[in-house]
Amino acid sequence: MDISRIRNFSIIAHIDHGKSTLADRLLEITGTIEKRKMQEQVLDSMELERERGITIKMQPVRMKYTVPAGEDGAGEYIMNLIDTPGHIDFSYEVSRALKAVEGSILLVDATQGVQAQTLTTLGMAREQGLVIIPVVSKIDSPLARVDEVKMEIAQLLGIDLDLILGVSGKTGEGVPELLRELVRRVPSPKTEVSGDTKDFRSLVFDFQYSNHRGVTVYARIMDGQVKKGDSLEFRVAEETFIANEVGIFSPAEMPRDSLSAGEIGYIVTGVKEPGIASVGDTITAKVAGKSTLAPLAGYMKPSPVVWASIYPESQDDLMLLRQALGRLSLSDSAFTYEEESSGTLGRGFRCGFLGMLHLEIITERLRREFSLNLVVTTPSITYAVTKKNGKKEIIYSPPLFPDEGDITEIEEPWVKLKIITPNTYIGALTQLVFEHEGEDSHMETWGPASVERTAITVDMPLRQLMRNFFDSVKSVTQGYGSISYEPLGMRVADVARLDILIGEEVVPAFTRIVARAKAYEEAEQAVEKLERILPKQLFVTKIQGKAGGRILSSRTLAALKKTVTAHLSGGDISRKKKLWNIQKEGKKRMLERGQGDINIPQEVFVKMMRMGE
Repeated sequence: MDISRIRNFSIIAHIDHGKSTLADRLLEITGTIEKRKMQEQVLDSMELERERGITIKMQPVRMKYTVPAGEDGAGEYIMNLIDTPGHIDFSYEVSRALKAVEGSILLVDATQGVQAQTLTTLGMAREQGLVIIPVVSKIDSPLARVDEVKMEIAQLLGIDLDLILGVSGKTGEGVPELLRELVRRVPSPKTEVSGDTKDFRSLVFDFQYSNHRGVTVYARIMDGQVKKGDSLEFRVAEETFIANEVGIFSPAEMPRDSLSAGEIGYIVTGVKEPGIASVGDTITAKVAGKSTLAPLAGYMKPSPVVWASIYPESQDDLMLLRQALGRLSLSDSAFTYEEESSGTLGRGFRCGFLGMLHLEIITERLRREFSLNLVVTTPSITYAVTKKNGKKEIIYSPPLFPDEGDITEIEEPWVKLKIITPNTYIGALTQLVFEHEGEDSHMETWGPASVERTAITVDMPLRQLMRNFFDSVKSVTQGYGSISYEPLGMRVADVARLDILIGEEVVPAFTRIVARAKAYEEAEQAVEKLERILPKQLFVTKIQGKAGGRILSSRTLAALKKTVTAHLSGGDISRKKKLWNIQKEGKKRMLERGQGDINIPQEVFVKMMRMGE
């Protein structure tokens, strides 16, 4: 294939701005998928993606497009599209896709305008030096503000209005014109070498695992050519393998004789050992001695920002859970896990996620795809704790937090938020930011005068961002506000470990890290909820919330009354007193022998993990 006839591009946008619908029309108009076989969100292969209407995994697809005779550049072109997620939690997926292409469609909803994640993804594309093609979507909507949104984009990019296209993914309006502009504006790929097999080099931007075929890598071919049967090498892992199959995405996998420089496709490696294939690795031809081609830059490994423990409801499912997590980590390189044990919940896994939606998606996939019943602990973040002996520890589990008297300093991660909102809601939003310990650092108003909006830049503890801040922003802005964020690093924190004691024993599963100023409020809420949902025991049970070495909240759960005299009717009262005394002594002996342990049913743990309910 002539490399000058290849165009590689992605679609980037805020969530729910119509990326997948536009991709559907591109596939339909180019004839990649027959019209009778079309369905909505054709590139979203997961049931969960279709159900929620969001893209979770990037998906590459190859299309053919012919520029009519008589027009500039007439002839057939290969168009490689990578559809990307829009939610901030999956920005890592977007960053990988952008390294495999030369151009990007910046899609903005005509009914919503530029949103926070629009700015984030635009910044990522600019860092890669990609050609940006601005496009306004949903122009057929009766609520569309096409001219106003084009003005917003023009101000944002500093370009003429004529360069901004308008499309409707629903009707297909403007899509043929978009294809012609992609051919005209996006440059063809560049290669450094001639194209010989020995000069083969490619970048791994994703991979999938199959029990039968092992790891299948998704690769952008940078130099040379690869064929089935070639001997190849993972440069980072320094492992050799044979290419069992090579092919393209159409959008299903389609075997080909070879892949050449500039193309995007897949290579079936046959590798079944974990830890060999990795996103960002370079695959080169296996040659005698060391390859003369240097490895490609690759990607920075993502760092989890949210942690939660996942336990099987039945310990009999521990092995199945371990296998399920292993499978998911092979298809999601940003997900991490390690085994841990809890005295109350048994054995489970401490898992790291890129955000709350990432956590929600992973746990939902475990339940659906592997039929697992799970207990998921309250999400937490990583803290850096300096102890009085000078030792600094990284703590990612609240029960492992040192005692108050052993701590000199605590540091927690902060994030820089960008919130975009109509000017009407600035007052309510400012109050919300204050309640979540946010620090306003910058405000910028832009857009047409009729619909002026403000971009607010805020520094905030990640701990506070996890306290339903996304939902609160949507609530106070009536759905018009949007958020994106990026890590800022660690800052000194004023937090404390909140322990929940039942019967004067700490229950580790209920331990949380809270702001010291809100410790009393959090303790009251937790103890009050436990009093409601914890079944009564055979003896009086005390429920307490403790932080900073002090009991902040306390409730007493009355004993379960077992009427031992119910079978008696009338007679001397001394007979009843005798039975009551026997019952009292029996409870006393039970506690002395350690047989009076408090029974906490599994559903109590589940309900306590959802403190907002």
